[in-house]
Amino acid sequence: MSSPTEMLADLTDALWQWLPEQRWFAGKDRPVLGVTVVRTTTLRGHNGGGDDPELLHAVIAVDQGGAEPDHYQLLLGLRRELPEHLGHAWVATGDSRAVYDATHDPGLTARLLELIAHNSEIDGLRFVTEPGAEVDAVHRSRPVGVEQSHTSLIYGHAYILKLFRRLMTGPSPDLELHRALDAVGCPHIAAPLGAIEGRLDGASVTLGMLNEYLPNTADGWAMATASIRDLLAETESSAAGAHPEDVGGDFASEAHRLGNAVATVHRDLARALGRTEAGSGELPRVAAGMHRRLDAVLASVPSLAEHETALRAAFDQVAALSGPVTVQRAHGDLHLGQVLRAVTGWVLIDFEGEPAAPLAERIEPVSPLRDVAGMLRSFDYAAHHMLIGETEPGPHSDAAREWAGRNQQAFCDGYAEGGEDPRSQPALLRAFELDKAVYEVGYEYANRPAWLPIPLAAIARIAGHHDL
Repeated sequence: MSSPTEMLADLTDALWQWLPEQRWFAGKDRPVLGVTVVRTTTLRGHNGGGDDPELLHAVIAVDQGGAEPDHYQLLLGLRRELPEHLGHAWVATGDSRAVYDATHDPGLTARLLELIAHNSEIDGLRFVTEPGAEVDAVHRSRPVGVEQSHTSLIYGHAYILKLFRRLMTGPSPDLELHRALDAVGCPHIAAPLGAIEGRLDGASVTLGMLNEYLPNTADGWAMATASIRDLLAETESSAAGAHPEDVGGDFASEAHRLGNAVATVHRDLARALGRTEAGSGELPRVAAGMHRRLDAVLASVPSLAEHETALRAAFDQVAALSGPVTVQRAHGDLHLGQVLRAVTGWVLIDFEGEPAAPLAERIEPVSPLRDVAGMLRSFDYAAHHMLIGETEPGPHSDAAREWAGRNQQAFCDGYAEGGEDPRSQPALLRAFELDKAVYEVGYEYANRPAWLPIPLAAIARIAGHHDL
C-alpha cells in the first residue's frame, strides 16, 4: 500500500475537479492548471493504512497561472467503506479506500481538539493552547453551514475552530488581533483559546485558531434583513406607507449599539497595538490605491464609466487633505456578516481582512474610517438587495433608502459615543465608501450581475452628495 503522499499524488486529477466546487476555493474565476501535493501528515491512524478510519492533513499547491501557486490546507478522511451520511463529502478513491472531506466527520475532527488540548506536535504541526486557557477534548464537532474563505467547526457549545483553507505565510491577522484584544480585555470578541501552526516554504503559517463559542447569537446580516423585510411588508399593506421607526422590527437601536461596539474595538486595538498620525505621504498613497482599484474595475465594467469623473474627484480630495488623520490596526473587512449579536452585546469576528488582498496590505495601519465605511455600505446592501427584480421605483425603494439612511446615522451616532464622530471627516469617509462601492461593482459584475445595480446606484447617490 502506498504512502499518503504517494496516494494523493495519484489523485491530483480528482482534486483538480473537486477544488473549484468548494465554497472556500479562491480561484473559481481561473482554470486550474495543476495540483501538487506539498506535504502530508497522518493525524490519526498509521502511515500505510493500518487503522480505519484515518485522518490525513495535507497541503497542496494549486497552479492557476500566477507567478506563484496558491497553497491550500485539506483535512481528508480515509475509510474502506464510506457511510451513507458521509457520501456528500466524497472526493476520490485511492488504494481501495474512500478519500473524503474529513471536516464532515465528527469522529475524526475530535482528534484536532484532542491535539490542541494536549499541546501536541506531529511532524512539524503544532497544536497549542493559549496561555492560561484550558481546553476540554470531550466535545464532538459539527461544521458551520455557511462558509466563506475558511471552514469552521463548532465543538458542542464550547468552542469554534476556524481552519484556514488558502494559506498565507506570516502572522495571521485574525489570530494576532484576537490575541491583542483579549490581552486588553475587549468585551466584543470571542476569547482565543488555541491555534494550529506550522511551516510553509520555510516561513511560519497559521493553519487554524480555536475560540470560545458563543451560543444563542444572531448574525448581524440576518437581523438587519429581517428588519427591512418587516418594513417592506408593512409598506405593502399600508396605503400611507411605513417608516422604519414605526415598524416592530426597527433595527436602529441595534445599529447604535453596534456602532458603539466597533468604536470600542478600535479604541482597544489602539490601546493594544498603538496608533499614529498619517505621515505627509500617506494620504496621497491611499488615494493612489483608490485610483488603481478604479482603473482595474473600469477596464471590465463599462457601466461604471459615467461615474469616473466624480469618483476621481472624491479620491483626489483625500490626497489633498491637510488635517491630521489617525491610522492604526483595524478589522479590514467589516460588514454585517462579520458581527454577531450575543446576549451581552455585539461581537466582531473574522479579523483576517479582505481575503483577496496580500498579507502586507491587510496588516498595515489604516484609518478606522475604512471599517466604518464598510459597515455603512453593508446597511445599504441589506436594504436594497431586497429590491432585486423590481423594475420600477416605488414605495419599496423609498422605504429601503429611508431604512438604510436611518441605520447608517444610528451606527455613526453610536460610534461617536465611543470614539471620534466619523462624520467629522466627511471627505475621507465619503471616499472610503466610494472605494468600497467600486470594489462591489467589480465583484458583482463577476459573480452576481443581478446585484450590480446596488453599488452603481450607491455610487451615483454618494458621489452626488457631500455628507451621509
